[in-house]
Amino acid sequence: MSALHAHLVFVTKYRRPVLDAMLRVCEHTMREVARGLGAELSEFNGEADHVHLLIAYPPTLALSVLVNRLKGVSARELRYQFTGRCNRARMRGHFWSPSYFAISCGGAPLTIIKQYIEQQNRPT
Repeated sequence: MSALHAHLVFVTKYRRPVLDAMLRVCEHTMREVARGLGAELSEFNGEADHVHLLIAYPPTLALSVLVNRLKGVSARELRYQFTGRCNRARMRGHFWSPSYFAISCGGAPLTIIKQYIEQQNRPT
């Protein structure tokens, strides 16, 4: 048995503050993608220009594959559902920045990380 957890942060392209009502769709999409890969999205929150995820994933799944799938599918879904908003932000065809932050959560208790993610200043 294994317990791999990662805290991931994805930033929008050019840090454009476009995430507001999109966060609900983004969270739902990322939960579905994670479930399809055998992972579990334990916590999700975000601000206008980035999202935080706490995700548990199996050791057979490369973190880079998980990240690429999460970002790719969510970007397609958000561009599809919010086409006008994404086009007005002039993100040049990309929703997420190509980089991401990932850190394993082996040292800190998961409750502390969940609390940190919950305290993000989520736009309404």
